[in-house]
Amino acid sequence: MGLPKRVPSLTVSEYLRIERAATFRSEFFRGEMFAMAGGSPKHSLIKMNLSGSLWSRLRGKPCAPYDSDLRIRCRTGLYTYPDTSVICGELEFDDEQKDTVLNPTLIVEVLSKTTEAYDRGKKFDNYSTIPALREYVLVSQDEPMMQRFLRNDDGTWTLTSVSGMDRSLKLLSIDVEIPLAEVFDRVDFTADEPESIS
Repeated sequence: MGLPKRVPSLTVSEYLRIERAATFRSEFFRGEMFAMAGGSPKHSLIKMNLSGSLWSRLRGKPCAPYDSDLRIRCRTGLYTYPDTSVICGELEFDDEQKDTVLNPTLIVEVLSKTTEAYDRGKKFDNYSTIPALREYVLVSQDEPMMQRFLRNDDGTWTLTSVSGMDRSLKLLSIDVEIPLAEVFDRVDFTADEPESIS
């Protein structure tokens, strides 16, 4: 029996060349590409509800929301596509192609059973290396609950959890308050559907 072949590590340039020509999105970290699958209907609805709430509240302000088509680079070298991000002021780009951004103020991930540990752990560790990032928000699919991690001046993070359709979450970095009733509008928590893996 032969030894397994070592897969050559990709460079960032090779990843970006492949990614820019691809019909599907992939994350990149430490020489490896990881294909991103689509989410469930519930995941998609929550993401769109939240994006709509942010868009309506940020109109005419210096901050703008972006969907999961916008690629973000962390200082650790992770290239990824958050479910939602908000960028305040001018976009700072990774290179002249202007399709990878370095300065999100706020990042939101809608949790799933398959990604929750990663979103709370290693992905958060990577996101926290972004100097401009002030808030990281996790949104449940299982109940009307949102958790906000706010970066303090000393670099530590403070957690605030809010649950219930009658509650709101204040996003301090962008001076916006989001009612959970909007984020979870038309979401059926009793529905049994395929698990989101995005």
